[in-house]
Amino acid sequence: MPGAPQETSKVFLIPSELSEGIQDCIPEYVLNAVKECTVFFVENERTARRYLKRLWKEMVIDDYEWRVLKKGEERASVADFERDLNDGHTVGIISEAGCPGVADPGQVLIAKAQAMGVKVCPLVGPSSVLLALMASGMSGQSFRFAGYLPIDAGERRKAIKAMEEEILKTGTTQIFIETPYRNRQLMQALLETCRNETCLCVAVNITSPNEEYIRTLPVKKWKSSGMPDINKKPAIFLLGAGF
Repeated sequence: MPGAPQETSKVFLIPSELSEGIQDCIPEYVLNAVKECTVFFVENERTARRYLKRLWKEMVIDDYEWRVLKKGEERASVADFERDLNDGHTVGIISEAGCPGVADPGQVLIAKAQAMGVKVCPLVGPSSVLLALMASGMSGQSFRFAGYLPIDAGERRKAIKAMEEEILKTGTTQIFIETPYRNRQLMQALLETCRNETCLCVAVNITSPNEEYIRTLPVKKWKSSGMPDINKKPAIFLLGAGF
């Protein structure tokens, strides 16, 4: 059928390190998938090339097609993606850190592959969202990832209050992130807005050699212990029911 994906077409969702150089986080079978790919859609071509070269030293980088998947502009890559699949390529999607499509680019392309009936193969790897949840001591039966909270101070307070209300009603753990240079502002807003009994988990530099902590405390104890040093450091935040 003209315009239909070839039977050989396949999409691998390739996990990457949360911290550069921690290859122990990447299962060995990921390398086998990388070797099958002929085209890569990546968030950052330079770091993706470097990452794959660390996984597979013998890789000849220039033997592959590289397409940049810009955050917030994924739809601009859909035509190239569809054409590559129709040409029978095996495509790998790699985000800058963690797992494509989970708090990272890739979802739009994955949805296109599903619509085309192409096989999509998610590969196991580190996800800061799940790692932080696992270590937080909060409910993993019911949780919601909220992404980035509003930048505007008033809207951010409303969002925090709404999350806290959901915690009180349903016990659902709330997970969210922030641009590292705004971590302190977010932390201050959480301490000023949340009830003393609400639990707050802060996870900093997960899996990095510089991993500082994944710490869960009631807001009251965070207030008394002082502001943690999280400025300009990769962090993820969780709110949940009190202990």
